[in-house]
Amino acid sequence: MQKIWSVISQIWTDRDIRNKLLLTCAMLFVYRMLAHIPVAGIDRVALANLFSGSQLLGLLDIFSGGTLANFSLIALGLGPYINASIIVQLLTVIFPKLEELSKEGEYGREMINQYTRLLTIPIAILQGFGMYLLLKGQGVIGNLNPVLLLAFIVTMTAGTMLAVWIGELITEYGVGNGISLLIFAGIVGRLPVTLGQTFVTYETLNPLNIIVFVVAGLVLIAAVVFMNEASRNITVHYARRVKAGQSGGSQVTHIPLRLNQAGVIPIIFAISLVLLPSLAAQLLEKVGNPQVALVARNVAAFMDPNKIAYNLIYFTLVVAFTYFYTAVVFNPEKIAEEMKKYGGFIPGIRPGEATTAYLTAVLNRITLVGAFFLGGLAVLPAVAQSVFQISSLSLGGTGILIVVSVVLETTKSLQSQLLAKSYDRFI
Repeated sequence: MQKIWSVISQIWTDRDIRNKLLLTCAMLFVYRMLAHIPVAGIDRVALANLFSGSQLLGLLDIFSGGTLANFSLIALGLGPYINASIIVQLLTVIFPKLEELSKEGEYGREMINQYTRLLTIPIAILQGFGMYLLLKGQGVIGNLNPVLLLAFIVTMTAGTMLAVWIGELITEYGVGNGISLLIFAGIVGRLPVTLGQTFVTYETLNPLNIIVFVVAGLVLIAAVVFMNEASRNITVHYARRVKAGQSGGSQVTHIPLRLNQAGVIPIIFAISLVLLPSLAAQLLEKVGNPQVALVARNVAAFMDPNKIAYNLIYFTLVVAFTYFYTAVVFNPEKIAEEMKKYGGFIPGIRPGEATTAYLTAVLNRITLVGAFFLGGLAVLPAVAQSVFQISSLSLGGTGILIVVSVVLETTKSLQSQLLAKSYDRFI
């Protein structure tokens, strides 16, 4: 405890870090205030009934940080920016010029970020229009003339870009990753509401069930921390080199292969796909063609989040995207080439193709563990509903994974800044 207070004292007494923390808190406060400024023309009672009766929209609301249920100026949240980031990452793998640009240091990263911002605008426009169609079909918003519809879409798009700007301010001048912190703030800000909804709808509310529920939550948090930090270290030796007639000693280092190499990205990938049929079905249910409406109702019934089929598809997509994203961020062939180039080798493994095969085999095994863990987190709300007899569970393992990951990332950022400050004293 004394060590913790000592670290807090060091953070607060350092003016630069203190100013960064204060700016971060101020930006988070502004973001949460914007989340409570409602858009005009929305029927609040109909909106509340819509979200209370749809687990699908409740899940989207968790990712938006509660801005969707309030339907505030930033109702779309950071969803369009996250989708744009995913698309740009995929395009970086497909197009060699983008891949070369991503490796050009600070300039390349800034250009990639600029492309992501530009792509966010059309995605926000499409999502804003889709949200209008959904709300109109459910009677939450009335028919808008072209001018009012344009104003509605512009408001949604501007709110998203404002949230992106706030996130980038935190990243540049504050502490930690701004986009991650905004998502974290949204989930934590909605935590009292989601817990209240969970316990209000608890059909068998008794002390034993509450204790089991709380203990299960603590175990889940511990598991998320363990999986987030766990890694398999591959020992690498670098051969001796002779310079000016002197033989230098060999170096030993490690390649850390994390069990959860992809973080929360596979769940975001999967949820974007698995929610698409349900959202499209909700839009098409109101069309005049009875055959199209019938197909839409069948699709909506099949993709019900409480059904086994939905959760199996969701789990499979998370596992598949975990392998896909891990292959994008970690290339065993490139690592093996770099090791061979600088005289590195894994003990007992020949450099070159044998090293590539070995790294691929190890990566596939540990990724399987991480993929099944992420898949389990994704379908956890459905499992918890059946085990604890909860008719509505708004916060699942995905939200906990995001919260824990952001806390660990921000803590490491603060530790690195404190370490840098301690080195400054010797310069």
